[in-house]
Amino acid sequence: MPTLLKPGLRRLAGSGLALGLVAAGGGAVAQQLEPRAYANTPVGLNFVLTGYGFADGAVTTDAGSPIQGAHVTTDTAVLGYARSFGIWDHSAKINFVAGQAWVDGTASLAGQPGTRYVTGLIDPTVNASINLCGAPALTLNEFTNYQQDLIIGVRLAVTAPLGQYDADRILNVGNNRWVFNPEVGFSEAVGKFTLEVMPGATVYTDNDDYLGKVRSQDPIYSVQGHVIYSFPHHIWASLSGTYYNGGDVTVGGTDQRSQENDFRAGGTLALPLGKRESIKIYGSDGVYTRVGSNFVLIGIAFQYRWGGGL
Repeated sequence: MPTLLKPGLRRLAGSGLALGLVAAGGGAVAQQLEPRAYANTPVGLNFVLTGYGFADGAVTTDAGSPIQGAHVTTDTAVLGYARSFGIWDHSAKINFVAGQAWVDGTASLAGQPGTRYVTGLIDPTVNASINLCGAPALTLNEFTNYQQDLIIGVRLAVTAPLGQYDADRILNVGNNRWVFNPEVGFSEAVGKFTLEVMPGATVYTDNDDYLGKVRSQDPIYSVQGHVIYSFPHHIWASLSGTYYNGGDVTVGGTDQRSQENDFRAGGTLALPLGKRESIKIYGSDGVYTRVGSNFVLIGIAFQYRWGGGL
């Protein structure tokens, strides 16, 4: 394979717009696996990404829930944009992701079987991050000499309740509530390996129109980890896992005893197609699920970048 990028720019292959495609109606923020979310990127670059994700699996509920045997299949198409910039000599990024989902579900409600198919816009998400240590704001020319050591960063994702939602239905694409996802990231380069740990939380506002009642959910606390290996020809791959706990739901003042306690594992492969283009192929599966969504997720994303003198 011919060399497509300058040696100092090889880390750019597949970086820029960290994206976990939503699954099962957009409720999977804590379950996302996003390797290289804190990778340093030259300032002034723009990224556009389009992708497709497929999720299929069961929704495990508490024994006292009126919903039993739920199974949901979701197809999601997304479009995103990101830009890298500098704040007080620290590298930073902001990205926006929106899209469309097609959701097909079956379940038994109070002993009666039912089905539902729904399509519509997903709840869009804005994600802003800044690296506080180990990732200075560099131009493209300066970046050729950059070598990663330890990066420490923070980010905040905000999801707005703008997707499809029917208050008289349980299964929807949107969630009719705001979602806030603060996180801290640690990324350490060790030879060809990069090790990442990202503790975070997912905080929800109330859904005040859920089957005529108010639906509240406690925060979900999570930690995800990644082991990333850089291959020749600007290819990288990761093995990842995330554990999350919490999220007990109250509907109309009644505790549903639905605290989640789950672990997912997955992998990502990034391949450069040219100087500006790359693709990511990724997948994940539930290893252990007590209450929550235990689904298989696979997807592919295409990314194009420009700017910064590239």
